[in-house]
Amino acid sequence: MDERVAAAWQQLPLYLGEHVALSAAAMGLGLTLSLLFAIAAVRNRYVRWPVLTLASLIQTIPGLALLALFYPLLLALSALSEQWFGRSFSALGFLPSLLALTLYSMLPVIRNGVTGILTLDPAIAEAARGVGMTDWQRLLRVELPLAAPMLMAGVRTAAVWVIGAATLSTPVGQTSLGNYIFAGLQVQNWVSVLFGCVAAAGLALIVDQLLALIESGVVRRRPVRISAGAFVLLAGIAVAAMPRSDADASYVVGAKSFTEQYILSALIAERIAAEGGEATRRTGLGSAIAFTALAAGEIDIYVDYSGTLWANVMRRKDIPPRAQLLAELRDWLVRERGVRLAGALGFENAYAFAMRRDRAAALGIASIDDLAARARSLTLGADFEFLARPEWPALRDAYGLVFAGRREFESTFMYDAVATGEVDVITAFSSDGRIAANDLVVLADPRGAFLPYDAIVLISADRVDDPLLRRAIEPLIDAIPVETMRQANYLVDGRGNPLPPVAAARWLSEHLAARIGP
Repeated sequence: MDERVAAAWQQLPLYLGEHVALSAAAMGLGLTLSLLFAIAAVRNRYVRWPVLTLASLIQTIPGLALLALFYPLLLALSALSEQWFGRSFSALGFLPSLLALTLYSMLPVIRNGVTGILTLDPAIAEAARGVGMTDWQRLLRVELPLAAPMLMAGVRTAAVWVIGAATLSTPVGQTSLGNYIFAGLQVQNWVSVLFGCVAAAGLALIVDQLLALIESGVVRRRPVRISAGAFVLLAGIAVAAMPRSDADASYVVGAKSFTEQYILSALIAERIAAEGGEATRRTGLGSAIAFTALAAGEIDIYVDYSGTLWANVMRRKDIPPRAQLLAELRDWLVRERGVRLAGALGFENAYAFAMRRDRAAALGIASIDDLAARARSLTLGADFEFLARPEWPALRDAYGLVFAGRREFESTFMYDAVATGEVDVITAFSSDGRIAANDLVVLADPRGAFLPYDAIVLISADRVDDPLLRRAIEPLIDAIPVETMRQANYLVDGRGNPLPPVAAARWLSEHLAARIGP
């Protein structure tokens, strides 16, 4: 069996179990709330419009945005809970995912429930009143049973939506089948992407068919079908959701959603294990969420970049010398967030403009000054984050950059776009193995307009004085040259037979063995 297929099968119990647990919890909570809102909407026409409008409005919010928005809200509530009651709760992972997916599940159930009851023959309601039924008796004994087929159709739609949307929970720290997809996209492991898609689709299909069995039992008044469908559904949820995680691990290592971060998080986890600790990795986090999670103690350690924190977290727009930037950043992190900057790893993963080598040679472009002279006829490709950073206007103004067009991509597709000629120049990352894999040339920055982006290790306030963590990390400080990191990235991102990030981390550890020790 192919190594990547074997690795995907090995991860399936954990990913599937977490996905099922999250989807089932969201559907259970969503169904309860939806029925209550549907009943209120049926009984009071003044409630009906706001309920249906709000449920519809929620559906217009992109799933990933809704998931991300819940995190800062829960983080603030956790801080208030700590202040008022002396206890906090985790704002990362399961809870924001549960709340977002619960909201996503409600529209089809509410709409079908309201429509199913309101479209019943008025004579039925009159007959119920005629035999002396109260409004609640009529609702429970007549209207809901008659509207049950349409209501079940809404439940089936909601279940498929929730199972699909649950794959988006990975960036907020919740393990799901989305881990296959997000990680696979970043490291161009299309086996992993396909595996995640097929697993999520298969799960949705199975759940839909079991709910269809229950629905047919309701329509045909066959209790056996209802019982069989419900039993298999509940048994499947119970088996799939059995705990299989590393929740008892002593240390949580965070990582953003690109190749280098996957490799470095695996390397740090390996170093912690070598010192006798237990570590679990929480990967695929959004950039802002990763730092917020560390500051809140949701993760213990991760690698970030000095320029990212300077521009995005500190909101600084000036570009001081590297040593000054690191010193000010170190002081700010301790003073404002209690976070320790343990040190730089020895390489920089800076933003840089890159072009296909033959294209740059044909146009005579070797620096950003050369690029500026021809930019009006060229198309820029950027990752989702770069054009929203405060440094982009400063860079643009420093060189007078005006492009004919600008397009934004997920980073994997950004590199593919420049390689295939879809765009002329991209905002590459200087330690990225895909620069070599796609034979790109990095343009010189003679005016020093790009911020320095030293890879730095950050430790949460709760772990600042942890001796095991210090022993694990200290040998890595200033130990990884950019050429070595680029080669490790290339092992994953290169053409031919790329390695999984964990294997690349193992290669990096062995390569640095003389410096780090066994």
